[in-house]
Amino acid sequence: METFEEYLQQWPTERRSAGAARATGDAVLAVLEKESLTPADFLTLLSPAAQPHLEALARRAHGLTQRYFGRAVNIFTPLYISDVCTNQCRYCGFNAKNKQPRRHLSVDEACAEAFAIADRGFQHILLLTGDARKLSSPEYIAAVARRIKPRFASVGIEVYSLTTEEYALMAAAGVESMTMFQETYNQELYAWLHPVGPKHDYAFRLNAPQRAAEGGIRCLGLGALLGLESFEQDAFATGLHAWWLQRRYPGVDMSVSIPRICPHEGSFEVQHGVDDRHLVQYVTALRCFLPRAGITCSSRESAFMRDHLVPLGVTRVSAGVSTAVGGRATADLHNPGQFEITDHRSLDEMMDSLVRLGYQPVLKDWEHPVAV
Repeated sequence: METFEEYLQQWPTERRSAGAARATGDAVLAVLEKESLTPADFLTLLSPAAQPHLEALARRAHGLTQRYFGRAVNIFTPLYISDVCTNQCRYCGFNAKNKQPRRHLSVDEACAEAFAIADRGFQHILLLTGDARKLSSPEYIAAVARRIKPRFASVGIEVYSLTTEEYALMAAAGVESMTMFQETYNQELYAWLHPVGPKHDYAFRLNAPQRAAEGGIRCLGLGALLGLESFEQDAFATGLHAWWLQRRYPGVDMSVSIPRICPHEGSFEVQHGVDDRHLVQYVTALRCFLPRAGITCSSRESAFMRDHLVPLGVTRVSAGVSTAVGGRATADLHNPGQFEITDHRSLDEMMDSLVRLGYQPVLKDWEHPVAV
């Protein structure tokens, strides 16, 4: 069976760079007239030639979003249940070398935190851990998911890469979605960014969403951390990955996250900062290329930016966010969290903002058909 790692070899860095460089304004406008886009068309929309045509991209993206999603915007919140990590990712606040308070919640503590979130009205929750298999084992994550599932319409995970059998374990415990950030699709850069720890294995992480689909996970989420590699390279590879998975697994829901790197504990010099215009270009190009895929914008972005991206294609937002472990129902060690958030709106504030924009906040859009 072909993997995305193998398919991506058809689009080496040089081919992507050349395709973006030769794009013209006329080619951009021609792409926007097409009903169905190819990967080469997507690259054209990400090219420098598309920058003068952002308004045209925005109109096209807005129309497609209205056609396939109406005015519904799903709201979720993350729950960090452990920040103990064995990796030394150069850009991450959980880097094992960072000297900061760490915490790992017991199953009971994690459930108490989740139930406090449910009491606030959330129906979609995302469980996050660092990469420390001996402590945050697949069995531990599944045990938390199984216990909290009766209180939530949807339980998702954003954890280290799992095997197909381990994703099947998650699905059996009631997990219906997974999010996997490849961080960057540049294999050489990836190796430098992840020098120590199990995350160093580029291919195992890259093929994790495929294993999740094979293991029975219903919803797959992808993303690159914008700012690590040049915009066109990682933006294109992320969209291509989602497109490939949609074609390989048509029964699975796809979503793409659009995070820009944020300040965090430790130091990291951003080499390829993504400005607001490029972020808008990315969202609109994604919507044109993947009209049925969800697009997630987290609280890394400001309230202003998130409110303006919703009409352009964003269909999923977070609220009431904390990137630290604990603090809702159990003790807070005042650890700095994985990164600094920008939008601190609560669930009620986020819902009010969406209503003012003319959108419908959605807390529940899925019910697991199997009792767990």
